[in-house]
Amino acid sequence: MHSLFIKGKFTKIEWLEVEVKLEKQQAKSTFSIFVELSKLNILSLVLVSTFLGYYLGNNGIGSWSLLGFTLLGTAMTSAGAGALNHYLERKPDQLMTRTKNRPIAVGSISPLSAIIYGVSMVVIGSVILVSQVNMLTGFLSLLTAFLYIAIYTPLKRITWLNTSIGSIPGAMPIIGGMTAATGEIGTMAWILFGIMYLWQHPHFYAIAWMCKDDYAAADFKMLPVIEPDGTRTMRQIFWHLLLMIPVSLLPVVEGSLGMIYLIGVTIISCGFFISAIPLAKDRSHKSALLLLKASVFYLPALLIIIMIDLGLKT
Repeated sequence: MHSLFIKGKFTKIEWLEVEVKLEKQQAKSTFSIFVELSKLNILSLVLVSTFLGYYLGNNGIGSWSLLGFTLLGTAMTSAGAGALNHYLERKPDQLMTRTKNRPIAVGSISPLSAIIYGVSMVVIGSVILVSQVNMLTGFLSLLTAFLYIAIYTPLKRITWLNTSIGSIPGAMPIIGGMTAATGEIGTMAWILFGIMYLWQHPHFYAIAWMCKDDYAAADFKMLPVIEPDGTRTMRQIFWHLLLMIPVSLLPVVEGSLGMIYLIGVTIISCGFFISAIPLAKDRSHKSALLLLKASVFYLPALLIIIMIDLGLKT
């Protein structure tokens, strides 16, 4: 005979099932908090650019273990930097509709816990890169995190040039990918850095245009905030898009890539440029979103073009 112990309306077995479900929900909730702290949207772009640099530097995959450690260490460092950015911007986050539900802003996690998580991830990620990849890649990863946390983040409340300055650490993962493969910063690494540096301006100005009211509420000195009519913002977008076209062709001049890359990158670079024209005309949220989508499309498309070009060479 089964003995059933009743807690209210639940049998002992049913009560245990409820407790297990609650524990799973709590674990899932905790996991989702750390995922959000890690800024997956930025992390994914970092990994794509790192892989792009690695693949081009190695003319393919090469060692899967080396690639794995490169991506793991880079991902951890990026996640830690994202968490520390959450900590530093916890008060402004409460003032913006877009960020008011972030974990620290709503009290889902304590600021101290976010700091511990962030610092631990940056340190562990850098150690992995130094020990399993090479010293230069580990140093670049640590430098990127420092520039993002200590320079770019506070500059957002000081000067509109934060976008241009922040684009430096934003462009460094692609160099890290190449140094992981080659152990040095060569000409091609700087060309890739240039492409990534220029790419970030239309990408982040599109975001800034869509979120300018939020940024104004948090007293962030974004260009669309300090100049609401958008004249200088459009100028910045088009200058950087225009410069991207010749810079993106330099890998062909340098000799690393060939005709397939030349045709492909010309198409996507011109397409990226054209996607900004509606925003220049109507200054609308919809047009800014179009430019943002084009920028997000550009990186994986560039990676695919490079992989096809190198694949046909081998």
